[in-house]
Amino acid sequence: MEIQSNNLSTFRVLFIIKGIFNLLGALFFVGYGFFMNMLFSEVGHDASAPFEMSTLFGVISGLGFVVCLIFGVVTLIAAKHIGEARNYTFVLIASIMNCLTGILGILLGVFAILEINKPHVKVLFNQNQ
Repeated sequence: MEIQSNNLSTFRVLFIIKGIFNLLGALFFVGYGFFMNMLFSEVGHDASAPFEMSTLFGVISGLGFVVCLIFGVVTLIAAKHIGEARNYTFVLIASIMNCLTGILGILLGVFAILEINKPHVKVLFNQNQ
């Protein structure tokens, strides 16, 4: 019987790196909200505007922070599952989610989907359930 190799350990490391990048992206939104709030608090509120611009930027930065945080945590959990070769569905969904996060996420997601759909890799995931 021929032993077929897989790249799960490589994808585990790549998912960890991508998860860290997502968490750093969350920090970007914290800084963005902080500095935009400082900028617009210095300018003041225009009475003709229906809302304060600092509120708008606060909502945008808060939403970006939460989305990046969720994507980062999901990607790191998927890296753990890839290392253990279990929870196939979660890894597949995390790979699809990564396809929404820019060119690095697209490349990682597509190649991870291709790897975990190989028959000998699916057997590994089914054995460890």
